[in-house]
Amino acid sequence: MIKLIKSGVYYTGGKLVKENVAFMREEQKREAIKGTLAYRILSAHNTGSDDNLKIKFDALASHDITYVGIIQTAKASGLTKFPIPYTLTNCHNSLCAVGGTINEDDHMFGLSAAKKYGGNYVPPHLAVIHQYMREMEAACGKMILGSDSHTRYGALGTMAIGEGGPELVKQLLGQTYDVARPKVIAVYLRGKLKKGVGPHDVAIALVGATFKKGFVKNCVLEFIGPGIANLSMDYRCGIDVMTTETACLSSIWEADDVTRDYFKIHGREEAFKPLHPADPAYYDGAVVIDLSRVEPMIALPFHPSNAYTIHEVIENPRDILGAVEEAGNRLKGNKKPFKLLDKVLPDGIHVSQGIIAGCAGGTYENVAEAAEILRGKSCGFDEFSLSVYPQSQPVFKCLADNGYVSALMESGAIVKTAFCGPCFGAGDTPADNGFSIRHTTRNFENREGSKLGEQQLAAVALMDARSIAATAANGGILTPATEATFTKKVKKYYFDKAIYDHRVYRGALNPKEDEQLVYGNNIADWPEQIPMAKNVLIKAVSVIDDPVTTTDELIPSGETSSYRSNPLRLAEFALSRKDPGYVGRAKQVKAAEEERRSTGSLPEEVLKEVGIQLAPDTMYGSCVIARKPGDGSAREQAASCQRVLGGVANIAQEYATKRYRSNLINWGMLPLISKSFDYKVGDYIYIENITDYVKQNEPTIPAKLITNGKVKTIYLTLGALTEEEKKIILSGCLINYNKVK
Repeated sequence: MIKLIKSGVYYTGGKLVKENVAFMREEQKREAIKGTLAYRILSAHNTGSDDNLKIKFDALASHDITYVGIIQTAKASGLTKFPIPYTLTNCHNSLCAVGGTINEDDHMFGLSAAKKYGGNYVPPHLAVIHQYMREMEAACGKMILGSDSHTRYGALGTMAIGEGGPELVKQLLGQTYDVARPKVIAVYLRGKLKKGVGPHDVAIALVGATFKKGFVKNCVLEFIGPGIANLSMDYRCGIDVMTTETACLSSIWEADDVTRDYFKIHGREEAFKPLHPADPAYYDGAVVIDLSRVEPMIALPFHPSNAYTIHEVIENPRDILGAVEEAGNRLKGNKKPFKLLDKVLPDGIHVSQGIIAGCAGGTYENVAEAAEILRGKSCGFDEFSLSVYPQSQPVFKCLADNGYVSALMESGAIVKTAFCGPCFGAGDTPADNGFSIRHTTRNFENREGSKLGEQQLAAVALMDARSIAATAANGGILTPATEATFTKKVKKYYFDKAIYDHRVYRGALNPKEDEQLVYGNNIADWPEQIPMAKNVLIKAVSVIDDPVTTTDELIPSGETSSYRSNPLRLAEFALSRKDPGYVGRAKQVKAAEEERRSTGSLPEEVLKEVGIQLAPDTMYGSCVIARKPGDGSAREQAASCQRVLGGVANIAQEYATKRYRSNLINWGMLPLISKSFDYKVGDYIYIENITDYVKQNEPTIPAKLITNGKVKTIYLTLGALTEEEKKIILSGCLINYNKVK
């Protein structure tokens, strides 16, 4: 089904040829490297050197749990207008269900900002962020930066990247996105999907084959090959958006007549241009996918890479689901049992909930084919329920006009408006120990809204909409869509642009300086951050020994999203589901640092615990230590909450994503790397002359590790830093850097 090629390959004559077979001369290789789509698009947007890119994007996109903080940060840094098209969408806190008026207050702030600075504003329930950007902003050869990790429009010929808010702030201030030229990995598609296999099946198989190996981490995935022609645009977009879960940087696909037709349907045929790699084009590795061999897949808890075929799970449920049950009980600490094997009954594996939603699941073809599978059948009247969220009002309208909404409703499915909530825990949270199957993007623990700290944990598995519908039609018993009887032919999609014309505020590049920003009660400025001192004393206030730590664990999703316009209130939730004692310990460190700045000396109890002489001008701050932090969401708050609470560093064996490391840097925190993991809560790490080490980008930083009064020398690294990143860290955060600048 999927084969990984870890050596360099050439794409020539429509086929992949390994580098050691092609026998290309060095000058031919240099030209072939420039033949990839990724190389051409990145180079067209690059203002730096060929190896160290400084990218300026064509457009930006944010949703309503990120845009307030971004605009507030940019405003504090001197923003006067949006220099490039910036679209503000409202698909995360669109229910306005938590915190009184504060969600709609944020929306009114967003509308006022779009008017004042010259942006686009998409009201709640109209579209999820990525579908709107596909429909209205993507274009072949374009680059878009979004403050959401699933910013992926490669199937439409657009290289898109999801990053933390500060990277969008840089673009708003005319600065650049700095990154070493990434490796480019070919994803070679051949064959044709069988009936009942959908885009999520391909995506889950791809994530399962690559993520744990780190095979494509921080690379660009370039989709090529004859199999592309056998995929509709909805299928391509559905695969593409899930490339985020491979930990790649971005994605790009060949653009063909199917791409042209998509833009034509949406009234933007001028956005199309054919995109194909040169012959030959050189890639740093390859993923070969035979679409004809892809089976209906399921990604079991608690990660999209925990991938199996549905048949594997049905045939061996005790072992496979038993391992998940054990993992869940380790997460809960066995205080209250996590149950999954109780879903295995003589007639099959019983599921309690199905969800088809968001940028991955709510496409026209996903929903239409699900409706065909359910036509004339019943979801049942017992525990199982099915909710469907078309991803935009134009998609919803076409589904309704073509009879698919009626078919779903008649089967007992509930059809709802465009909303991202099920993807991050703000809607359709299942019962404790419930088993939910979802065509959404992630299935981390707590991702669906349960709270481990309160002994709540549900099991969420990712599946394609077709197999979710087949399961619903079978009374909630896990069933692959290849066993369903249905017509795959669906009515043609049409796009009604009037829906947006009559509701979306489109003011891009048309600022109205006299407009006033509308501030709600929960919208607060960022608290002042102190520049890095010459020396730093760091206290470990949380040590996480898990193989990977997600941003959901660093700052939970769900109800906390309502407070993301208020840095101090949001910080109270930091690590609350992973390490409930973190906030209190971090506040103690912050209070001691405030005393130092006020009196000139740290409290006696701290000095006594440290037990060594500290040099003058030593800042005191906290740090989180984790093996591999930052997988998942792009949300900057995973870092900024630590900073607000007095954090000055993270220490990791490696960082799961570039975007999380960038978030740390942009909030003035040291992204330290340690080969060993011999730390515990309460340890101190003392580094003299840290400012010099940052300025000089020293490869090795000596530090003193103080554990229960015992001192030993350890060696840390920072990794490569750009000149700008050095200045941001030393300034204390991006806001400070821009104020000085």
